[in-house]
Amino acid sequence: MKSITLVNPRNHTIIQAQLADTFFTKLRGLMFRKEIHPNSGLILSENSESILNTSIHMLFMNFDISAIWINKDWLIVDKRLAKKWRLAYIPSVPALHVLELHASQIENFSIGDKLEIQID
Repeated sequence: MKSITLVNPRNHTIIQAQLADTFFTKLRGLMFRKEIHPNSGLILSENSESILNTSIHMLFMNFDISAIWINKDWLIVDKRLAKKWRLAYIPSVPALHVLELHASQIENFSIGDKLEIQID
């Protein structure tokens, strides 16, 4: 998987994320992992903006996460604190990416924030 550095210029939050852009890497996501580092994440990336394709489930998850939905312009369009073992979380508007982060990161991202990216 590719590594991506995400920066939220509003508050200088920096996240090191892995890009999941294949069927199998998106299917696995963070399932079965024991933990996630507070400054790392996983980006589930689709081919086009969608509500349905960027919906996530939390089955087989061992921890809660911050779910951040991002559009094609890297603008945050929705966010939720996703609880483990819940059936589904659906964005309120179409998104191209879902950024899955440590639950403690939820307050560092707001709807309307535009993220800066660097592909490592």
